[in-house]
Amino acid sequence: MPNTPNTIEPSRVSGRRLLLRLCALVAITSTTLGLVSAAPATAGDTTATVTITGGALTITVPVNAGNLGSAVNTVSGSTIGGQLGQVQVSDLRSGTTGWVASAISTPFTLSGSTIAASNIGYVAGSITPVGTATYTANNPTNLAVVSPVVTATAITGNNSATWNPTINVFIPGGTTAGTYTATITHSLA
Repeated sequence: MPNTPNTIEPSRVSGRRLLLRLCALVAITSTTLGLVSAAPATAGDTTATVTITGGALTITVPVNAGNLGSAVNTVSGSTIGGQLGQVQVSDLRSGTTGWVASAISTPFTLSGSTIAASNIGYVAGSITPVGTATYTANNPTNLAVVSPVVTATAITGNNSATWNPTINVFIPGGTTAGTYTATITHSLA
């Protein structure tokens, strides 16, 4: 039977519909697979560090204190006291370790006459703090040996302390008149 232009075979329509459905399914599956494969396969953490190094522990002292004072000599002796000048400890170690500032003195001398270093006392006076620390003035009365003058404890991080000590010199009775000179040396540990 010849086909007429107005008739369509039922098996052909079903095949075309089936083919269209398969093409649509393949297109949807390809799109879905494409979306899934676009995501990263894994994610991970990266650890990074920074290093902070500490600085130095230093002490700064006056170069020349000048004249600490004068007194009229007496039979029983007298004491001369004067300020040495600003002393400063800077602790830039960024840690928790304390420090001790110490001092020692030579005898005061004048052409063979001496005033013993054991007659020299050190009073730190008020301490100006910066940072977190506890500062203690030790105030030694004898600078013939290395003696702690200021101690820092309970430190957290960088700190500094500044003071202007008074040097007290006991002048024994009968000491020869004149201008005596000594060297006071500070150290830090």
